[in-house]
Order: sequence, then structure tokens, then C-alpha cells
Amino acid sequence: MAQHEVKRILMQRGHHVSARPFSPLPADLADWSAGDLLEAYARKDVSPVDAVQAVIARIEAYEPRLQALYAYDPEAAVKAARESEQRWARGAARALDGIPATIKENIATKGTPVPLGTAARPLTPAKEDAPSAARLREDGVVILAKTTMPDYGMLSSGLSSFHPLARNPWDLSKNPGGSSAGAGAAAAAGYGPFHIGTDIGGSIRLPASWCGVFGLKPSFGRIPIDPTYYGRVAGPMTRTVRDAALMMTSLTRPDARDPMSLPYQDLPWLDLGIEVRGLKIGLMMEAGIGLPLDPEVRAAVERAAKAFADAGAVVEELKPFVTRDMLDGLDDFWRQRAWMDIGALSDEERAQVLPYILKWAEGGKALTGAQVYAGMNQMMVMRHAAVAATHDFDFVLSPVAPNVAYEAELASPIHDPEKPFEHIGYTVAFNMSDQPASSVNAGFTKAGLPIGLQIIGRRFDDVGVLRLSGAWEGMCSDKRPWPRL
Repeated sequence: MAQHEVKRILMQRGHHVSARPFSPLPADLADWSAGDLLEAYARKDVSPVDAVQAVIARIEAYEPRLQALYAYDPEAAVKAARESEQRWARGAARALDGIPATIKENIATKGTPVPLGTAARPLTPAKEDAPSAARLREDGVVILAKTTMPDYGMLSSGLSSFHPLARNPWDLSKNPGGSSAGAGAAAAAGYGPFHIGTDIGGSIRLPASWCGVFGLKPSFGRIPIDPTYYGRVAGPMTRTVRDAALMMTSLTRPDARDPMSLPYQDLPWLDLGIEVRGLKIGLMMEAGIGLPLDPEVRAAVERAAKAFADAGAVVEELKPFVTRDMLDGLDDFWRQRAWMDIGALSDEERAQVLPYILKWAEGGKALTGAQVYAGMNQMMVMRHAAVAATHDFDFVLSPVAPNVAYEAELASPIHDPEKPFEHIGYTVAFNMSDQPASSVNAGFTKAGLPIGLQIIGRRFDDVGVLRLSGAWEGMCSDKRPWPRL
């Protein structure tokens, strides 16, 4: 059936149909978007069992080389898909019923241990679903697996002492980024439409950038999480902006376990239209700290800025504001925080921690209380600087990272625990400032590696960030087929 006919029939039946232009659907159901699957389920052209089995076939073909998953349970997924199929058959489908998904390992799912990427933790099954997992399950999403992460989530890498080394599907010799390493790889590889990561300094946006997918770091507190921590958020990682918006309709519902969450708002997540003309957009090409900007990344972000200017936006330079004192202070605070966990382990347990992370955390052992307090204070200084620098703009554009994906076996682009955060200068400040920020693909290097464009909004304007990300998704001319392994 022609897609314009599908659209006409769905509208006659009262189904929501997106305003986006229709394009030919992929031959493999594993590559379908969540929106296309929901419309096909409603027509009874495709069942959730069909979709889940297609994703399982993709995982079985790719996963031996990609190593993105943890606690993969295809039998449970097929069972959940059959239950979803029955709900669709009797007219009792839930909001996101039958959409295949993965969830980052540190987001608890009932009955599954949460090792936090390290071999040093006991494998104790979680007693209940964390908020994000609970919301998706309530809405009928089929959870196929958890996704891998590095030790304690403290690397922009797929390197872990517990999980196998995760790799980037665009180039298996490269890193997917992290700490939402498996989530970024799984999204790019087509392990279903929905994936959830977490982000405290760039851990959604960096792997999204290096894996060529969309990632949203929402405003702090927008998506309830458990446990909470300064700057830590959960957010969607998807192939399309609209699929991330669909996830936000579910993930943002309230949960009393998060005492730092925002008051719930029923926001128009699926209204992605935006008038670019007249927007005031800041362009931050320099981070002010860390690694130099790769020329190909610079060129891609500048092309995006020019496209917005050509569409009528007013684009102005935003000068860098992150300083060495800010980044080093945050490093001190995070090292001491990590040492509080790692230092409490037995010698035998501590020996199982990834050596890079152990050496980094040991740097916090001798810090005085005054030094730790000063480090935390620099996080607040960073917060104020980010808000002050961006408040005159509707949105800000920047690179996500100064570099593209690096060698898979390395813990960081520099691979030096004494210089661990030289690649997060563009991302970390917006965790401290609570501002929403996304990574949306801006094109590729000559070698075929993805480049991420960061779009930052004012505090709490998550919908605006999705809208401008969707606008760029339509404007970007450098689109390529998803990787095949």
C-alpha cells in the first residue's frame, strides 16, 4: 500500500499521524522508527512480535562484534511482545505498546544486578525498576536488554572491567564513547528504536555524537531518576528526534523516589514545529579548555550555523566561559567522590577495578576537606557562568566534542588519568547549569565517522531543544545509511 494511502486511512480512523514527510520504510523492521511501528501496529500490518523478532535477529548478527548489551533476554522479550500483540488485538494497547528498547545498565530493572560497569561490585539483583524503566514498562515498551557502561560510569568510553569492550558500529576499531557506550552503539546498530542513557558530564551526548544518533540530556529533574546526584540525568538515545520525543511522553511522568525532580508538566512533546527565522542563536566554537577542536568537526558545526543563518536565524559568537579552575575543581570533587566508593572496597575487590579508574580515583585520596569543598564550589561557579553566558540567546550551537571517535581500547581520547576530562569542555557546564542539551548528527568526517552538533536551550526548555534539533535533522544534507556489520 502506498504511504500516502496509509496516512489517509490512519487519519480517517482517528490515529495520530505525524506531519513529517513520508519516506520509504526500511525493508528490515529492526530499522523502523517507533512512530512507524505504532502506526503499523494500529493498522495490524505488523505485530510487536514481528518487530521484536527482527531486532533479535539483528542483535544475533551484530552483537558478537559490537558487545553493546548486558542481561540480554530474548525469550522474555518475545513473551512481552506476545502480550503486547494481544493488547493491540483487543483494543487495549498502551501508549508505546510493543516498541523494542534497551536500558542502560545503571538504570535498575527488577531482578537484574547493577554492576555499574565494574567487576568490583557484587551482583545483587535489583529489587524494583528505577523510574525510567518503570515508566516505559507501564507504557508497554518491550525491554530486550540492558546496555553496557564503563566502571562507575566515569569514562567516555566502552572500556569496562566487567563488560566486554563495546565498539562503534560505524568503525569497529573505534570507541562508541560513554558512559552510555552500549546505548549509543545499540541505537546506531538498530537494536530497536528506544534506548535510555544517563549523563553527568556528557555521557549521553558524547556517545550520541560519536555513534551518529540523537541524544537528549534533558533539564535536570525533568526525568525522575533514582538514585539522584548533582547534574545527573537520564535521557533518550534514538535514531530520530521524534522517537526521542515519544520517549519523553513516558519518561517524564512523576516518581516520588526522586526528591530533586521538577514538578510534572504535560508538555507538547510531539509538537516539533518551530520557526527558525528570527531566533537568536549563539555559536560557541571554542570550549575554552581541553583538546583543540578537530578541523572537520569545526567545519561541520560552522556549516550548521550557516544553515540556520540562511534560514533567518540571527547567529552570533558566544565566547568560551569554562576555565581550567572550573574543570580541575570538578575533577577534584569527582575523584574524591569516586574514592569514597573505591576506597571502601577490600583489597581484593579494589584490584578488580579498571586500572585507569583506580589510578584516577586514588588522586582523591589525599585531598583535604578544603580542596574538596573548593572543587564543589567550582561546579557552582561553572553553573553560574553557563547561565550568564547563554541567557541572551534562544539557543546555543557548539560541537559536542573536540574530537571524533577514537581507538576502542582507550579509556579516553588522551588515555591519561591525570588529564581525564579534556574532551568534555563543551558538554559538562550544561549538566551543572541544569540546561537541556542535545547531540544531533551534523555529518561525517572524510573517513566516515559521525560528527555531533550540540544544541543547548534555556533552562527547562526541553521542548525547544527537541524542536530545533528536529529542524536541523531536516536541514542536514550529509545523511548516510545506517552502518551494516
